[in-house]
Amino acid sequence: MSKDQEIPYIYLQLRSEQKQDYAGLLDITAAGHLQAYETVEDGIREVQEELGLELTFDELIPLGTIPYSMRNDNLIDNERAHVFVYNNPYCLEDFQLQKEEVAGIVKVKFVDFRRFWQGEIHSLQVKGFQVDPSGQRISINQSVDTTYFVPHDVDYYTRIIEGIEAIFLKSPVVTEDK
Repeated sequence: MSKDQEIPYIYLQLRSEQKQDYAGLLDITAAGHLQAYETVEDGIREVQEELGLELTFDELIPLGTIPYSMRNDNLIDNERAHVFVYNNPYCLEDFQLQKEEVAGIVKVKFVDFRRFWQGEIHSLQVKGFQVDPSGQRISINQSVDTTYFVPHDVDYYTRIIEGIEAIFLKSPVVTEDK
């Protein structure tokens, strides 16, 4: 999360085309799997590895654990995601992406993200960048629909939205005029 001229934004990652699962789709900004010997606090390495941002676990605001299950042709993915929000002071230019994991970063107005996952609007304007194979950053400014996202249940996104509103924003975001 960040604020630009007092407007809250949420950041999303564009998953690398090299990823085995959900390649090229939008997802939460940083994610990963803990090893059996790791604690939730050890998960901060995913942010540092994938996004190149230096932050500490103490800077994260916990939203709780969200269980979810996704199924497709060859995969049953049952997980319990420990979800956190970070008050991001960095600019898009500061992100240094791990190309095997993340192909780009976009941001979207939080109010639009909420309206999108609540079914009030059917497309979402995302702005950011993608890194091409030569390492050059290419601007992204496009409209996306749900087919551009990792296919989490809507409840997964709803719980994240509600958590951000309750903890990070302290009150619901007022919907802008349509």
